[in-house]
Amino acid sequence: MSRPALKETNFNFPGQLNLYRGKVRDVYTFENSLIMVASDRISAFDVVLPKPIPYKGQILNQIASEFLNSTKDIVPNWLDGTPDPNVSFGKRCEPFQVEMVIRGYLAGHAWREYRDGQRSLCGVPLPEGLKENDKLPEPIITPTTKAHEGHDEDISREEILAQGLVAEADYIQLEKYTRALFDFGTKIAAQRGLILVDTKYEFGKYNGKIYLIDEVHTPDSSRYFYLDGYKERQEKGEKQKQLSKEFVRQWLIENGFQGLDGQKIPEMTEEVVNNISDRYVELYEKVTGNKFIPPKDMDVLKRVESNIKKIL
Repeated sequence: MSRPALKETNFNFPGQLNLYRGKVRDVYTFENSLIMVASDRISAFDVVLPKPIPYKGQILNQIASEFLNSTKDIVPNWLDGTPDPNVSFGKRCEPFQVEMVIRGYLAGHAWREYRDGQRSLCGVPLPEGLKENDKLPEPIITPTTKAHEGHDEDISREEILAQGLVAEADYIQLEKYTRALFDFGTKIAAQRGLILVDTKYEFGKYNGKIYLIDEVHTPDSSRYFYLDGYKERQEKGEKQKQLSKEFVRQWLIENGFQGLDGQKIPEMTEEVVNNISDRYVELYEKVTGNKFIPPKDMDVLKRVESNIKKIL
């Protein structure tokens, strides 16, 4: 039996000011609130792939809402409710123009910079003698600017304050929240047999108060390693076992696609799509510790619209 998938929405609700379609989410703006619909679209190498992945939107939405609900005693957040497995709604905050990236390990972009000779990242000094995926002496905050187009750029605390992107008192608070959230996420990950390697948090203001916005600790915004065997793999210089959508990128690379001009996206057969869907289910169960319950309703679009109307 084929699995239901939600490729996109195009609703028109009373009081709606705008519809913004991101790579994977459709965001409906109202005067003081936002409704975010997590579609089943999937992107890799900054390209949205042609076929949606069943359950992916529900999985990411449910992971994000679980972490938002479990961290609201650390920092208030934008979320007011999840009227549907694919939908979140809450306060329309004015976002800060920086993303707070925090890293506990030398991986990804940080490793590439270090490998190429950098010993300072966003103004934070790094010690000599580290290997890829080594644990850092302590977690470091490496903010980025929020690019509306193209890629985000690294920026230091000093540059953020000098450019007036964030007021100093607010920035000190953002750093405190970032460290507290990462500490919480690290403890939860360890309970699930995982290592929270790095992640990003976005914040905004509503009525003059700072709120955590967007998704939190999902495998789209965070990097996880499996805890079991981490030390042995490091000692042998082997690649770490990751829990992220890296497997999708690997499948694309093996089939000759990295988002470059002239490259063709490989055919996404039903088998490929279902395999990716199964991996997302595995990922959900590992990150949350909960059993995934697929939706009974085959018409996801109709269900989403009906559940949003109930809260308007």
